Amino acid sequence: MTDDRFEFVTEMSIRYRDLDPWDHVNNAVYATYLEQARIQYLDAVLDESMGGRDFVLAHLELDYQQSVEYRDELTIALRVSEMGTSSLSFAYEVRADGEVAATGETTQVHIGADGPAPLPDSWRETIEQFEPALA
Repeated sequence: MTDDRFEFVTEMSIRYRDLDPWDHVNNAVYATYLEQARIQYLDAVLDESMGGRDFVLAHLELDYQQSVEYRDELTIALRVSEMGTSSLSFAYEVRADGEVAATGETTQVHIGADGPAPLPDSWRETIEQFEPALA
């Protein structure tokens, strides 16, 4: 069952190279799918190029419910689940043909010249407008 609290959903292409010997998407590839979806989210919501945002991945968690195969229609739903002073935490659903195949969480830390840096106020305001559950 999918979660209706996700404001952002994007389609992903499954590449032949993503498959393991059993013709399922390899478990390690899911992290790449989350990364691609997260970049699409930030590009769409913050409306600026990826080069303007300096983030490092501080946390990654994945839970698998079912396998994903080459012919499945793959979508990733994601939302910001928490905003810290210098971090964004995301929640994800990896969906295969509309069914939840995996869930995940990541935390990205915004980095400045000297280490972690506060998220810009403009980003906070934009994300809070896009994500009503955060307000």
